[in-house]
Amino acid sequence: MKDTMLAVFKTNPEPGGTEFREVPVPVPGPDDVLIKVKACSICGTDVHIFNWDAWAQKRINPPLLYGHEFGGEVVEIGSNVKTVQVGDYVSAESHIFCGSCYNCRMQQRHICSNLNILGVDTSGIFAEYARIPVQNIWKNDPDLPIEYASVQDPLGNAVHTVFAADIPGRNVVILGCGPIGVFAAAICEKIGAAQIFATEAKYKYRADIAERVGADKVFFGDVDVHSDVMEATDGVGADVVLEFTGSPAAVNQGLKLLRPGGTMVLLGVFSKEFTTDLTDNVVFKYVTIQGITGRLIWDTWYRMRGLFKAGLNINPVITHTFKFEEFFEAMEVMRSGNSGKVVLYME
Repeated sequence: MKDTMLAVFKTNPEPGGTEFREVPVPVPGPDDVLIKVKACSICGTDVHIFNWDAWAQKRINPPLLYGHEFGGEVVEIGSNVKTVQVGDYVSAESHIFCGSCYNCRMQQRHICSNLNILGVDTSGIFAEYARIPVQNIWKNDPDLPIEYASVQDPLGNAVHTVFAADIPGRNVVILGCGPIGVFAAAICEKIGAAQIFATEAKYKYRADIAERVGADKVFFGDVDVHSDVMEATDGVGADVVLEFTGSPAAVNQGLKLLRPGGTMVLLGVFSKEFTTDLTDNVVFKYVTIQGITGRLIWDTWYRMRGLFKAGLNINPVITHTFKFEEFFEAMEVMRSGNSGKVVLYME
């Protein structure tokens, strides 16, 4: 194994501000594993870091080796590691939990009070090798395509969101056709939603992906969603609305589309506060609103494994592949919005 590796760093607190560096290969501690990264994918969080937006400015302290979505092979293990072996084909849960706080002990490790996020609060995986705590390692099925292995983190967001509601046999509206939204459409189709409606305000490319993964009707741009959804549901409205945009207008639209007694699940992150008519849109409609963050550890991962075994097809969502050395070209494709998931190969 080499002594040094190529890695992508956010080096300067400015838009872009990213460069390749040759740095020492990390040495695993007693409770860590060292992974040779085979493929990694670019997350929306990575785009925020690259763009140096308001969230990144508050959260990120350059220099930072970023990235957190990957598939790879274990090449070295720490002295205390018993559950993982050299040669294992793995990915990782990016929420690094303490295991001892109230939330962790209540089996809610994804909202650990001392949470750190891989590639945000700690060194990440945009590199030839990555050091990961063994508690965060997930063993992949040997026959899982490496592209699928690399996108389980965002796919898990979609799985967590979808399974927070009663989907089989129900009418579902998906707000936002970014990668996680279209993952959700594919999952809803796989588990037997009655009808899937999806909205996408900005990127026709992504709206088209939603159609390919099983959405029955996709509304692009500024169109009359309400009348079509009401007509298709015999005037009742959607049983479930899944929100992935972080847009106040989308939430208010979704609450209007939701039937009385329906469920709205929110994964989108909002940049500012907003108002809604809670009395008419929520209270009198007897609506359930569920917030979602991350993945249930490890329930969501086992559900993903089961969905893959059942034949979940996410190929249409993985739209672009690059060599790792082409990171900047890959980032520009992801930033354009004219993509689904973008995967980088190390070999």
